[in-house]
Amino acid sequence: MLRKLILLNLIFINTLQLFADEGMWLPLLLEQKNQAEMQSLGLRLSAEDIYSVNNSSLKDAIVHFGGGCTGEVVSDQGLILTNHHCGYGQIQARSTIENDYLTNGFWASSLQEELPNPGLTVSFLIEMKDVTAAVFQGINNNMSLSEKNRKKNANIAAIKKEATSGNHYEATVRPYYYGNEYYLLVYETFTDIRLVGAPPSNIGKFGGDTDNWMWPRHTGDFSVFRIYAGSDNKPAPYSKENVPFKPRKHLTISLRGVQPDDFTFVYGFPGRTEEYLPSLGVDLAVNTINPIRIALRGIRLGIISKYSETNDTIRLQYAAKHAGIANGWKKWIGESNGIKQLRGVEKKKEYETRFAAWAGTDEADPTPYSELLASFESAYKPYAYWKSTETWLSESVMSVEALKLARAFTPLAEICANRDSSEAAIKTLSENYIKSIDGFFKNYNSRIDREIFVAMLRMYMEAGSQKTNYPEILNTQLKKFNGSYQAMADHFFETSLFADKNRISSMLQSFTRKSIKKIEKDPFYILGIELEKYQREKVAPAIRAFNRTFDSLMPIYMKAQMEMEPSKRFYPDANSTLRVSYGKVAGYTPFDGVNYNYYTTLDGIIEKENPEVYDYVVEPRLKELYLAKDFGPYADASGEMRTCFIATNHTSGGNSGSPVMNSNGELIGINFDRCWEGTMSDLMYSPDRCRNISLDIRYCLFIIDKLAGARHLIDEMTIVH
Repeated sequence: MLRKLILLNLIFINTLQLFADEGMWLPLLLEQKNQAEMQSLGLRLSAEDIYSVNNSSLKDAIVHFGGGCTGEVVSDQGLILTNHHCGYGQIQARSTIENDYLTNGFWASSLQEELPNPGLTVSFLIEMKDVTAAVFQGINNNMSLSEKNRKKNANIAAIKKEATSGNHYEATVRPYYYGNEYYLLVYETFTDIRLVGAPPSNIGKFGGDTDNWMWPRHTGDFSVFRIYAGSDNKPAPYSKENVPFKPRKHLTISLRGVQPDDFTFVYGFPGRTEEYLPSLGVDLAVNTINPIRIALRGIRLGIISKYSETNDTIRLQYAAKHAGIANGWKKWIGESNGIKQLRGVEKKKEYETRFAAWAGTDEADPTPYSELLASFESAYKPYAYWKSTETWLSESVMSVEALKLARAFTPLAEICANRDSSEAAIKTLSENYIKSIDGFFKNYNSRIDREIFVAMLRMYMEAGSQKTNYPEILNTQLKKFNGSYQAMADHFFETSLFADKNRISSMLQSFTRKSIKKIEKDPFYILGIELEKYQREKVAPAIRAFNRTFDSLMPIYMKAQMEMEPSKRFYPDANSTLRVSYGKVAGYTPFDGVNYNYYTTLDGIIEKENPEVYDYVVEPRLKELYLAKDFGPYADASGEMRTCFIATNHTSGGNSGSPVMNSNGELIGINFDRCWEGTMSDLMYSPDRCRNISLDIRYCLFIIDKLAGARHLIDEMTIVH
C-alpha cells in the first residue's frame, strides 16, 4: 500500500497538468468547472451569461451550421456569419459560368434576392442535461454486454421521446468520457436557410490550399446566410411566405480588436478529438495511416491541379472537391510532424509506464485495471493490418468518381431483383437517379477521373497490395489487359455507363426492369460490387471486432485515468456537440529563430500578391481601397487594417465558423483554422504550439461595407466601438 501511495505521488508530480488553454468544455458545467478560472483570466461574464436554459444566453446565438460547421447569429433578423469554406458548397451550387458567385462573390441587396439552399440546415441547442443515471437505470453487472446495450438503448429511446413530446424539437443522447457519462441534447432545427452574401474567392479563399493550415494568414474566410421561419417564428420548409427568424439572442460585435494576452473564448461544435488514446492508437495514426493518406491524396491533388490551372470550367467544377481532398491531406502532414516533434508517442508511453505502476501488474495482487494496456496491445496488432488495408483501398481505387457513381446504383439493382417490386416503384427510383445524374456530371471531368484511376490503380497494386490484404478482383481484371493500368482504364472509361452522361442518361430515360442487365454488365459496376463485397466480408468484420474491443476498453481506461488523477479536470473528447474553449491572444515560435506575431494586416495581402498564381490574385477593388487607405471605422487605432489573429483556444474540425469572443462576450473574430504546427491538437495539445486562427471581425465588416457596398447588412448588426 505504501509503495502505491509513493507511486501515486510521483504521478501527480510528473504528469503534465491541464493548461488553462487546453480543453473543450461543456457549457452546462462551466459554473462548476471553469467559471472561476475564466474570470481570473479576464472574463467579465458569468457562466449563466454563456449558457442558460431559463434565460436568454450566448448559446442562443450559436448554431450548428450544415451539421459540420458552426455559425453565429448577428442580428435580430436571423442573419448568421460562418466561414466561406463552410458555405462553399452552397455558393458553388448557386454558381454558373454566367453567374460565377464562387469567383466573383454574391451580395443580395434585399430579402427578395437572398438565395435558398435546399438541404442546408442550422440547429440551436435548446437544452443540455445530464441523464447518466437514467441511461444506466436497470443495468447491473450480472447482465451480458448485449443485454446491457439493449437496456441502455431502450432507456435512451425513452429519454428522447419524453424530451420531444408535445414540441417541435429534436433530441439526441450522446456519450461523454467514452460512455462514463451521458447527456441529453435538445435542438431546434431550421431548414429554410438563404445565402445573403459571400466575398469573391480571392478574398474568401485568399492563399487557397497553399496557405491552408498555415500562419501568417490573410484569408477573408466568411460568408453570410439568413434563417427563415414561418409566421409563428418556428421552423418551416422553404416558402416564399417565410420571414426572417427572430432569435432569442444575437451577438454584439466589438470594433476594439485584440491585444497580446487578451482573454478570448470560442463557442462552437468541435467535431472529433482523441486526446485520451493509448500510445498504440497515436502511433498507428501518425506512422502508418497518415502516410498512406498523404501519399495517395497528394497524387490526386496534383492531377486535379494540372487541369484546373489551365481551364476555368474545370477549376470551378473541381474547386470544392480539390479543397476537400487538400484539407485532410495538409492537416495530416502537420499532425504527423507535430506529434513527432513533441515526441507524442514517447510521452504517451511514459504516461502508460506510470499508469501501469499505479494500476499494478502483480498477478498476486491484481486490480480492475491491471490488464488494460495488455488488452489494448492484443487488439491493436491485428487492427493495424486491417486499418491499413481499409485506408489503402478507400484512398486509392475507391476514390475514383465513376466507381463511386456505379456503387450508388446498388439500390436500383436490388429493387429490380425483387420480384415483389412494382414497375411503378422501379420507374420512380430510376427517375430519381436521372435528377441526381445532372448534379454529378455538372462537376465531373472524365479525363481527370481516368488519369486518377490509372495513378491510384498503379499505386495500390505496386505498393498497397504488398503491405496489406487486397481483393483478387483487381488482379483478375488486370490480367485481361496484360497488366496494363492504362489499357484497363481506357476500356473502363470508353465502355462504362458511369463515365459518360449521355450513355447513363439515355439508359435511364427508357429504363425498365430488364435494363438492369446493362448496369450489371458494366465494368465499373462489377468492380464496385466486388470491392464492396470484399470490404463487407473481409475488412469490415475485422474493423468491427476491433471497435467492439476498443469500445469496451476505453470506458474503463478513461475511468481509470480519472481515478489515477483525481485533482485533474478532465474534459470530454469532442463529439460535434456544443463546447467552450478559452485562452489568450498570443504569437508563437514554431522553429528556432522564427517568431510569429499574433496578427496580420492588409499589407500582407499586397505583399503576397502574384497575378500568375490564382491563390494570390488580389481583388482589384480591395487594392483600390488599400491604396486609398479607405478603411472606414474598421482600421486599428494605428491605422492598420488587420485581417486575422491567433490565440491559444483549443479547437478542432467543426469549430470552423465559430464565434471568437472577448471578455465581455462580444464578437471579435470568426474561427476558421489552426496553425500547421499545432494540428496535432486533435490527439495532443501543446500550449506552446497550438493556435486557433481567426478572421478579425473588423476585416469581415470592412469587406461587407466598403468592398461589397452592403451597408444594409451592417445596419442590421449591433456594433460597439
